[in-house]
Amino acid sequence: MAVSIQVKLNEKLYLRDPQDTRLGRQIIEHSIFLIDEIGFEAFTFKKLAERIGSTEASIYRYFENKHLLLVYLASWYWEWMRFRIEFRTMNIQDPREKLEIAIQAIVDCTQARPSIEFVNSEVLHRIVVSEATKAYHIKEVDKENRDGFFLSYKALSKQIAGFIQEIRPDFPYPRSLASNLLEMASQHLYFSQHLPSLTEVEVEKREVGQLVELLRFFAFGLIDGK
Repeated sequence: MAVSIQVKLNEKLYLRDPQDTRLGRQIIEHSIFLIDEIGFEAFTFKKLAERIGSTEASIYRYFENKHLLLVYLASWYWEWMRFRIEFRTMNIQDPREKLEIAIQAIVDCTQARPSIEFVNSEVLHRIVVSEATKAYHIKEVDKENRDGFFLSYKALSKQIAGFIQEIRPDFPYPRSLASNLLEMASQHLYFSQHLPSLTEVEVEKREVGQLVELLRFFAFGLIDGK
């Protein structure tokens, strides 16, 4: 059964919050499936409008362009991930266990699970793996960063960095390690599927245990100085 939640995102990402209307939720739901099917480069608002039986003009009332839609989708995923980690760790005292939970959480969206209402988290995870770097590997990244477009990603990274600092307060690179764990979770899953000679990780039928072990090896090896 679908879960109904409202994720609060930077208002500069949209002209009208798509979560507030039926059409807006259709735009989010079907853009996820369409980008997953044809890729971000081939994705257009015209194709999305045809998919949902609407018009391009109606989609432009929510998003100025497809880049902002991609940033919105990625931000939605990052906020949802941060919420899941916070929920799973709220009663945990051991910081090492918190980091273990975080590592598992940033990987296990590859596994099937009930969807959030109008957001299929498994399909959205595939988009984050294959397309999310296009949200911030752009010429205008500094301006968009000043406008707060990437606050959700930075908040998620800060959350994980906090666990690292709890484990070892004198660890010199908590932010670098946290952001690398997030990037590795996506990069090595992508490598395993498309460029397998770049990783030892093998992902078969949603079995992501090797990827979890890779992140654990790097995280705790560096934290423990091994």
